[in-house]
Amino acid sequence: MNKKLAILGSTGSIGNQALEVVDENPGLFSVSILTANNNAGLLIKQALKYKPREVVIANSQKYGQVKAVLEKEGISVSSGMGALQQVVQRDDVDMVVAAMVGYAGLLPVISAVKAGKNIALANKETLVVAGDLITQLCHGNNVSLLPVDSEHSAIFQCLVGEAKNSIEKILLTCSGGPFREYPREKLETVDAKQALVHPNWNMGNKITIDSATLMNKGFEVIEARWLFGIQPEKIEVVVHPQSVVHSMVQFTDGSVKAQMGPPDMRFPIQYALCYPERVSNSFPRFSFNGNTALTFHSPDTNIFRNLALAYEALSKGGNYACILNAANEVVVDAFLHNKIGFLQMSDVIEQTMSKIAYIAKPSIEDYIACDREARVKARELIF
Repeated sequence: MNKKLAILGSTGSIGNQALEVVDENPGLFSVSILTANNNAGLLIKQALKYKPREVVIANSQKYGQVKAVLEKEGISVSSGMGALQQVVQRDDVDMVVAAMVGYAGLLPVISAVKAGKNIALANKETLVVAGDLITQLCHGNNVSLLPVDSEHSAIFQCLVGEAKNSIEKILLTCSGGPFREYPREKLETVDAKQALVHPNWNMGNKITIDSATLMNKGFEVIEARWLFGIQPEKIEVVVHPQSVVHSMVQFTDGSVKAQMGPPDMRFPIQYALCYPERVSNSFPRFSFNGNTALTFHSPDTNIFRNLALAYEALSKGGNYACILNAANEVVVDAFLHNKIGFLQMSDVIEQTMSKIAYIAKPSIEDYIACDREARVKARELIF
């Protein structure tokens, strides 16, 4: 196996760890494409090490900086969203690692699917915004959509060999974030610095805030619905602070299968990249000695309302999850810049969802227009 990879968002948390998996398995992978949004310095460093055929820097203002270093090394350099959509279609790409954060990952994934490229999906917003459309495109183009999120990887692993057996429910585990034991009154005063200290996982700023508000878990509920073709009422969120059980599947005979391991994203990344094979690695193992307390309880959706809003968006269908995602990206950015309070983020998202017109069967053009309109409305509600 020498799988040629395009890693979209290579300078982010998942992208960096995907490259660690490449390093761990010399000879199994080569890197054809690397892309970044803004971090030109790290993109240059990665390109000099992995020697891709092409790199894309989305921020056109950084194009000259990247080009000056890499073109003399024989590496093509391009910039902009159009370039992202083009590079994933190259003949020297076998699999696309979709590690970009947020709505920006949607169009490159669609382009890759249309080109018949298998997807290792870390960009959950792709399925949150347009899950119905993406799954239909994957089916029509014979493309495998392999989950990278630890929870969805866990479910995927639990379902291997169970194709003929009926699922009673999926149990998505949730760390609960840094504020899981906070009462509402205390949440009124928390700030971004506190929210960025996650107890278990090392993630980028946006995803860490989503984890603190439980929006990340809400997105994972929506993602699970499309990945596994299961109805929302069969997807249950369970708070598991230790992040050792990554998720579970309960079958109709009452049996429950769980996938366990350390809170280390390199494990699910490697599983997606190597599937259906399991390949050895030197990553740290989980030890049951001294780690006997594994606890589980229900989330409080009265305090962490984003999870309830995600279920509502999934239930309504159409473009509601697109509105949810767009408003969330706006409020998270505002919270990170101290322009809105922690609890007010849910208020703005809920109000935005009530003010954008419902579209039952949106096209890709509808999704693009809806995303733009929802962002404008959310910003109006903040400012």
